[in-house]
Amino acid sequence: MRTLLEFEKPIAELESKLEDMKTLASENNVDVSSAVRNLSNSIEELRKDTFSNLTRWQRVQLSRHPDRPYSLDYIELLCDEFHELHGDRNVKDDPAIVSGLANIDGKSVMIIGQQKGRKTKERQFRNFGMPNPEGYRKALRMMKMAEKFNIPIVTLIDTPGAFPGLEAEERGQGEAIARNLKEMMTLNVPVICIVIGEGASGGALGIGIGDRVLMLENSWYSVISPENCSTILWKSWDFKEQAADALKLTAEDMLGFGLVDGIIKEPRGGAHLDFETMGKTLKKTILSEIKALSKQKPEERVNKRIDKFCSMGVVVE
Repeated sequence: MRTLLEFEKPIAELESKLEDMKTLASENNVDVSSAVRNLSNSIEELRKDTFSNLTRWQRVQLSRHPDRPYSLDYIELLCDEFHELHGDRNVKDDPAIVSGLANIDGKSVMIIGQQKGRKTKERQFRNFGMPNPEGYRKALRMMKMAEKFNIPIVTLIDTPGAFPGLEAEERGQGEAIARNLKEMMTLNVPVICIVIGEGASGGALGIGIGDRVLMLENSWYSVISPENCSTILWKSWDFKEQAADALKLTAEDMLGFGLVDGIIKEPRGGAHLDFETMGKTLKKTILSEIKALSKQKPEERVNKRIDKFCSMGVVVE
């Protein structure tokens, strides 16, 4: 059954009426083609108006939609072949990060993605998409392997943040993320990072340093979630909508600040409504970016990557 967000309900009600009208016409052999056409147009207009004027908080809600494609969904849509690789060769395998060698239209790619899980047991298994230090160390191991064999890297970012538990801190969560930031800066292969859902804090940045950083239209990227920001500033989650506006965390905001390089359009209504179209769009984008980046010399890519991130937050008067 399709999950509806509050602002989607008026559209769903009209869609239900349309289905009832078609059923009634079919059962009674009545021509209602004109009414069906008018109602269909009304639905399309309402959908267009609704999704062209989403608030920042509504985009946050869409990024968390339970039906939204996750990393493994995109891997299935994108790849002709995918061989998952496990473990950090130090502690254990972290299911919150999936990684492996893939073939996309004949092109070898190393894919690293954060995975949340859908049902309760899977969410627990994936730790709700919150990686432990071994997850980031696994990711770095895969990146170094890709560099060794001159294979482009694609990361899919979708996390509410790195796992903040005591055991994660004991195993060096901060150091693991910091090392990834340093090492990703100087990888000599093309690196493409795509925020497909939530991009929260260092948990996202730990696999987010690349030549091209892109965001799906209904994703967000920020140092903190609206709820946690609201809790800190107002001592309550009740101001999460105001916090989302203050954080300016949408793809459009990030592009305007120069913190990302581009926005990938989603099907109207969100990626969850059309996996296939979203997968095709993402594949086309990835292959196009790899082709463009592969024309540059490794030293040129690395220098541009370093300059891009070093210029963020710098004000010149």
